[in-house]
Amino acid sequence: MKLRTIIAGPVVAAVLLAGLAVSAAELTRYNAKPGSLKMRIEGTSTIHDWQVESSIIGGYIEVGPEFPVEPGQAATPGKLEASGEAKIPVRSLFSIEKDGKKYSDRMDEVMYEKMRAKDNPWIVYHITELVLKEPAKSKDAPYVCDAKGTLAVAGVTNAITMPVNITPLGDKKIRINGSTTLKMTSFKVDPPNPLGLGIKTGDDVKLIFEWMVAGKPAAK
Repeated sequence: MKLRTIIAGPVVAAVLLAGLAVSAAELTRYNAKPGSLKMRIEGTSTIHDWQVESSIIGGYIEVGPEFPVEPGQAATPGKLEASGEAKIPVRSLFSIEKDGKKYSDRMDEVMYEKMRAKDNPWIVYHITELVLKEPAKSKDAPYVCDAKGTLAVAGVTNAITMPVNITPLGDKKIRINGSTTLKMTSFKVDPPNPLGLGIKTGDDVKLIFEWMVAGKPAAK
């Protein structure tokens, strides 16, 4: 084996490792900020519409240097470097009236049973791709994006696509909100028939979320 080959191998490996280190260093992590989160599920039945909510969304998002993190930041439409995970405890979901008051403990228990919460205690979303469709039109306006990812509910994982709005708030805080419509049966969840009284629950549900994430404040 020639000397140049012996030397070249470690040099190439070192260069590749250095490149990976630089790439990793360019990613910035934003963690879920407690107290400013909401996930809502809306559905229908033959007697009335219904809604359940959770105020707990854990997780994080890691973004590249082109991701808009400041209000009004210039951004070019196209794919953004972003990955992350959002997690919601199934038992943090509670049925509510339209005015926000608690609705029914019985409905909650039926919901947990149908979602197989004992064996699958979390709803988990992983983002796999984020495409900027429309930059912010002002400092207070959102960046309009399409998000692709996987959603795991009741032990079943499906790929989903949904529109999301990303609004940088300054001080290393970002609000992310969006909505999508899904079918319960796509996750092998049978629409409930409460108390067996012939009340039918619609298969389609709408998920609406507002998620606040924050980066580490600058050292003083």
